[in-house]
Amino acid sequence: MTLEILAKKAILKVLRSFGARRPPKDSYAALSSAEYWTQHNVTQHYAFTSKEDSLLFMRWRFAQYLNYENLMPCTGFDNKIVLDYGCGPGHDVVGFVEYSKPTKIIAMDVSTSSLAETQKRITLHDASALVDIQLIQEQEGIPLEDNSVDYIHSSGVLHHAPNLDKILREFHRILKPDGLIKIMVYNSDSIWNHLYVPYILQITRGVNSDCTLEDAFRKSTDGNACPISRRYTADEFLEIGRKSSLSGKFLGAAISLDEMDWVSQKNKAMSDIRLAEKHRIFLKNLTFDEYLRPIYKGNIAGIDAVFEFKKISK
Repeated sequence: MTLEILAKKAILKVLRSFGARRPPKDSYAALSSAEYWTQHNVTQHYAFTSKEDSLLFMRWRFAQYLNYENLMPCTGFDNKIVLDYGCGPGHDVVGFVEYSKPTKIIAMDVSTSSLAETQKRITLHDASALVDIQLIQEQEGIPLEDNSVDYIHSSGVLHHAPNLDKILREFHRILKPDGLIKIMVYNSDSIWNHLYVPYILQITRGVNSDCTLEDAFRKSTDGNACPISRRYTADEFLEIGRKSSLSGKFLGAAISLDEMDWVSQKNKAMSDIRLAEKHRIFLKNLTFDEYLRPIYKGNIAGIDAVFEFKKISK
């Protein structure tokens, strides 16, 4: 067994131990997004102990989503001012520190605990002078000047936001005229939305079977009590961007390793009359690429949909 596999197993053991110390699910009831994400984050508040520990976890995390690094790279931003909006515990911040040479990285989040963890983590990478950490106030604007940011990176954040339209308008305001935005949000055209939630969870396991698909999806992604968790088709999200004067294109999707496992249940799901017809049609129209990734309408049918936006000049 390689050293990297042993290290990964050690990390997972620590993460499981954190799960036992998290507040009971009922204590999340009626929390705001900021309160929820302060109590909960994607590392379950794992405390990194070294630069090597941080890098190992970052690489492991990225590897859980096939095609993510191609769509949302942390390379190629030399001499740029980069905003990581919704940085969480700093995975992509570490990526920008290690794989690019930006002039400045602004790390923003609604979670005070995640920002504190990001601060400790970048110290391990000797990057405290490069990274400006700022708290987002949900109902306020982004505290940056007009036309001040070269690149805005927001990965897995805006589908949780209570004020999406306002955030996109703020992105437009702070982005330089020739700047670029990349956003990852949850994908409606995915194995997660059409197979995992309606068939594996609701039908075969009886989990949230009395919920609407929308509510069952929300409970499935980031904890049962996550206040907001939406998914979008490419056309839906591009239209939302257009209303904020952002011209966009759908770059494609990344697929989780879990989805790659779940797709083996496609035929069983299609033969089950209890599965709604729209899901059967989706599954019927899947093809597979040379890496055995499911493809829908020419794109990987994964949970992470990635979009690129630029300003529409007025």
